[in-house]
Amino acid sequence: MDFRKILDQILQSFSLQYELDNHETIYAALVKSVVFKGTNLWILIFAILLASVGLNMNSTAVIIGAMLISPLMGPINGIGYSIAVYDFPLMRRSVKNFSFAVLVSLVSSTVYFTVSPLSTAHSELLARTSPTIYDVLIALFGGLAGVIAIASKNKGNVIPGVAIATALMPPLCTAGYGLATAQLNFFFGAIYLFTINTVFIALASVTVSQILRFPSHQELNSNSKKRVTSAVSLVTLLVLVPSIFFGYTLVKKERFSENAKKYIASLSTFEQNFLLKSDYDFEKQEINLVFGGFKFNEEQRVRIRKNAKIFNLNDVNIKIEQGLNFNRFDENIKQRYLLGLKVAQLESEINAKNHFIDSLNNQSKMGKVLLNELQILFPQVKSCSYQVGFVYGNEVKDELFTHILILDLDKNGLTKKERIKVEEWARTRLNQQKVELFYY
Repeated sequence: MDFRKILDQILQSFSLQYELDNHETIYAALVKSVVFKGTNLWILIFAILLASVGLNMNSTAVIIGAMLISPLMGPINGIGYSIAVYDFPLMRRSVKNFSFAVLVSLVSSTVYFTVSPLSTAHSELLARTSPTIYDVLIALFGGLAGVIAIASKNKGNVIPGVAIATALMPPLCTAGYGLATAQLNFFFGAIYLFTINTVFIALASVTVSQILRFPSHQELNSNSKKRVTSAVSLVTLLVLVPSIFFGYTLVKKERFSENAKKYIASLSTFEQNFLLKSDYDFEKQEINLVFGGFKFNEEQRVRIRKNAKIFNLNDVNIKIEQGLNFNRFDENIKQRYLLGLKVAQLESEINAKNHFIDSLNNQSKMGKVLLNELQILFPQVKSCSYQVGFVYGNEVKDELFTHILILDLDKNGLTKKERIKVEEWARTRLNQQKVELFYY
């Protein structure tokens, strides 16, 4: 079997043509899902109210249930499909029904949160107020899966999964909460997230419809097609750009949070002082530290602030407060405090020693594990010693942390090519770039 045949077989595995439903059935299903009256309308209202209760009670299970019964994806897919096949009457109908559905949803959620006695913004609700580029990816991939499922004869359980992943209902409910509580930042954040989901689900529908070459309902000249493409591109860009900015901000916030936690942990004790309380604020680029112990002098405060640079917190404002000052107490209380501090330091040292001993034990066990795995691939390996350590040298500016493997080989040894493979295997297995291998 030649390479071309193998490639053809692989490509056929990805083909959708064999499972594709006929165009009339797909069109009829999309037209039916666009309509919002009677059953669909009542289901939408109850789904919105259910999602609002879930957000109000911070219940993930209830929110998922609401997303499962929501019919909101119908008109969005209708918009995308109609753009792809140039069916403008269907597009107008889809936009009209979708706008009506959004209005009904906003009114329902606003009324609920207006009369609800609970007004606290829980985590499930707050999560819908700060959309990022990751929400774009969720909507796009979820929309692609949903449209492919609609076009396929074997729909399976994809549609409910897409409804959960793309999460159209919670942002609308959060927007209603923002209106009901007069918090416009909640309203605009949630509406932006809903817009992201809507636009990129529709874009996924356009993309799949064009890839599957659904027949056009109207022939357009090249200029008209360009205008349609330009309009779609412009809307996509306008929605995408802010999400990239918010995504970048989210990454920066996560890094700041991680570095701030490490920095605060390093200051749990500082020169006979205990850290009593701490907090950090990304927006203000500020870390607050409250110590108990003996009063800091200016040199100590400078050193605490300098330590922040080790954790990449260069431009952060470090506020240091003395919550409990033992300088004000008599000598007896001071001695008790110092004794307690010494005991705590000794306990910390004992824990560190125990951790070191445990790490040595784990290293010996790791050597045995590596030997068992290596002998399957390279039977020439008779024994394996594994340890971690630091490399020092005249040309090495800083100490280098490295993983060391010492392998004992039988008389057959390893070829140069096999040694390269062992080195690659060791780096991959240990998930480390710096691995030193020695043979004897």
